[in-house]
Amino acid sequence: MAIIGFLILFPLVSAAALLCIRHNLARRVVVCVSAAAIVAASIALVAAYFGYAAAFEFSSVAIDYVCTGLSVVITACIVYYGIRYRNVWAVMLALVQFVAVIVLEYLFAHDIHEKIGIYLDPLTLVMALIIGIVGSGICVYALGYMDDFQAQHSGQKDRRPVFFALMFLFLSAMFCVVFSNNLLWLFTAWEVTTVCSFLLIGYTKTEEAMKNAFRQIIMNLLGGLAFVAALFFIVVNCKTLSFAVFLQMGVSRPDLVVLPVTCLAFAGLTKAAQMPFHTWLLGAMVAPTPTSALLHSSTMVKAGVFLLIKLAPIFYCSASSASILAAIPSLMVILVGGVTFAFCSALAISQSNAKRVLAYSTVANLGLITACAGVGTPEAVWAAIFLVLFHAVAKSLLFLCVGTAEHHIGSRDIEDMDLLFERMPRLARFMMLGIMCMFIAPFGMLIAKWATLVSFVDTHQVALIILLAFGSAATFMFWAKWLGKLAGVAGLPPNQEEGTHRSEWVSIGLMAMLALGCCVTLPLISSYVVEPYLHYLFGGIALRGEAFTAGISSSNLWIASLAAAIIFIVLFAGLGTTKARKVDVYLAGVSVDNSGRTFRDSLSAERTATARNWYMEGVFGEEMIAPIGTICSALVIIIAFAVSAISLPGLI
Repeated sequence: MAIIGFLILFPLVSAAALLCIRHNLARRVVVCVSAAAIVAASIALVAAYFGYAAAFEFSSVAIDYVCTGLSVVITACIVYYGIRYRNVWAVMLALVQFVAVIVLEYLFAHDIHEKIGIYLDPLTLVMALIIGIVGSGICVYALGYMDDFQAQHSGQKDRRPVFFALMFLFLSAMFCVVFSNNLLWLFTAWEVTTVCSFLLIGYTKTEEAMKNAFRQIIMNLLGGLAFVAALFFIVVNCKTLSFAVFLQMGVSRPDLVVLPVTCLAFAGLTKAAQMPFHTWLLGAMVAPTPTSALLHSSTMVKAGVFLLIKLAPIFYCSASSASILAAIPSLMVILVGGVTFAFCSALAISQSNAKRVLAYSTVANLGLITACAGVGTPEAVWAAIFLVLFHAVAKSLLFLCVGTAEHHIGSRDIEDMDLLFERMPRLARFMMLGIMCMFIAPFGMLIAKWATLVSFVDTHQVALIILLAFGSAATFMFWAKWLGKLAGVAGLPPNQEEGTHRSEWVSIGLMAMLALGCCVTLPLISSYVVEPYLHYLFGGIALRGEAFTAGISSSNLWIASLAAAIIFIVLFAGLGTTKARKVDVYLAGVSVDNSGRTFRDSLSAERTATARNWYMEGVFGEEMIAPIGTICSALVIIIAFAVSAISLPGLI
């Protein structure tokens, strides 16, 4: 319990200190020490509770009042910025949500005191490691990055104290989300992450940044209102604030919790940036790269899929129920996730902006995780947990690499990354490792996708199989284009890695080792963490007469583990030891300007040798595809709520 309290409270102390610190050296010390302490505490927590679940009786009226106070602060913050930037919708939604929360707490839930305030299970421990290690690593990376960012915006006020304070506040809120069994505590932390994201996206306070920040806050406030609606139902009809108790009720009688599960699933979909809410995550790209990395890998969107995975047993039992109505939440999550994966994977093909490719890839992979959670079988949940894990480490590595490359080559466009393998040899290798982890065998992401396919086949999810097939084909195309651009070697241009901050290399190296470590230890993680969790989670549920299997044999996992280690060694072997001499590049003709890749062809015409990718905007452009996916997902959600409302009259 002491470690859990430390992980929640210590980042708050660090945030308060960083808010007051203006000296750069002092900031570096506080960030590095705080990050190291959080990483150590996260590992200690996993070591202490490895392999089993634990519930802690922790019920405090003081914390309930703190939650009320935080609701006031959150509302005041949104209303202040809404009035300042004349955004009526943000103000209205914030006030409606605040009134609903106060009514819930003091008129309906005032006499309900939940004894089990904190709950741990293996999924929680996996999330704690992602938040603690990946999130802290991003904070360390931000030290060097924000120095360069501030130098490039020297005419603006130095707001780095606010930036780093928000980063650590974000970590604290995320720890509270994954540890809380009290639904009111969970909701309060949930909303803190929403406001932190809003402030980080609008960090530069430009017109575009504030526009995208308000898009995020409005969409997530809609999810917050759905969360509050679910709490009203749970308090009135279930007489509890315990997430664990609610899950048990939902598993035993899924037909009685259709509406609250639909509302909670909707909140998870908005937080996970699923269509039609994906645009807020794309808009977050205007923020500094550490913000993007934090939102995409270890916080915010991971809170959404965490909630959906926690609801997976209810989705599974609802799909097995004789009642068609009970299956509505599961169908909504499955269809929205599947559509999001297929359409956003296709949309990434037409993007040349590296951060935008990463954004669409993130939304697509979250869609796949969402679909797995909606299916809800043990095999699907196994795949979902590994998708969360590998996506977190690989995507954080890629975002950090793109941020460093942007500062050194002056662009984040993939087409400007020619010869990056020679210009920035270490960085290019790290970037290639991250890309390979996302879509190439034997790295863990593809193994998790294979397990996903197996689970879809076993449950006869024909529509999902089709969406997975087309989405995976699109995934291969946009990752292969980027990887090919990085792998090109021609000549020996000057090394541009000099001047990269040590904090950036430390964080990038940490993410690379995490990616490799997760791939190499995948069989151990499966055997000693994920499978015991699934046996615990589904132990009391009849699995349609079938025993649980991981979908992929242990021997195959060990083969993939060994192959991943060999590929890593080959990729980084000999780095920095080349003694190749610099020669002119052969251009298939008489060279006119070798540095500019210009030559004279057989007809004596001057040509420039180029290697450019094919983006097919006429086929995969955003204007053509995005509206279709958005409309399909919106219709699914509207129909799901309309049908779920049918269950309400008989329960009130």
